[in-house]
Amino acid sequence: MKRRPAVQVPEVPGIDLDYRPRNYFWAADLKVPLPSSIAGEARRQLVRTLLEADRPIPDGLDAAILDEETRQMWGRLHPANMGGEYLPPLRKGEVEIARIAIASTTGDVTSVYARRCKSRIRYRVVDEYGGDTLSGRNTRGSTHPLTLGDLEAFFNGAWSIFDLLECNFGREGYDIDQMLGFVVSVESQFYPRIGELYERRIATWAAAQRKEGVSDKTLTEARR
Repeated sequence: MKRRPAVQVPEVPGIDLDYRPRNYFWAADLKVPLPSSIAGEARRQLVRTLLEADRPIPDGLDAAILDEETRQMWGRLHPANMGGEYLPPLRKGEVEIARIAIASTTGDVTSVYARRCKSRIRYRVVDEYGGDTLSGRNTRGSTHPLTLGDLEAFFNGAWSIFDLLECNFGREGYDIDQMLGFVVSVESQFYPRIGELYERRIATWAAAQRKEGVSDKTLTEARR
């Protein structure tokens, strides 16, 4: 019998919610640098572009975090460069396993970190505001890496992308193109289809919200 995620989430045709990476920590163990160790979203994408073009990385661009003076200089080039730069630093042995970047003025990023602790893996969802944007349980543990379904449920339970979209696009009719443009990226070194999963979740949610709005309007008019 096929095992389902511990936390049930609606299935998405073509995406395996039971997908589970073997290991989050192989790169750290082998001392292989990954772009996911770079906190800043703009710097991370720039480093990735340079690597793909086989071009040299300028000194300091691939630093995990920037010192305050350099961070301020980087932000003065464009406010969106600040995205991710104020995330809490990774603890010893900790890795980022997923992140969502949005098109706010400063390009805010919210991430999920994982760390080995004896026989368990500890997770935490972090934002750039000391936890002020989190609305649910933001820590948990597991004996094995999370399935994609478990990760989605944990991440969205701690920081709901749908609440954010409701606040920003509810009055505008839940325009799907605007919402997908607002969610700049949903990415993970360990869950290659997480971006597609969120894109399809958002499209399904937006359609449901629009349908509910039409139903409410029809009911209101019928009562007049």
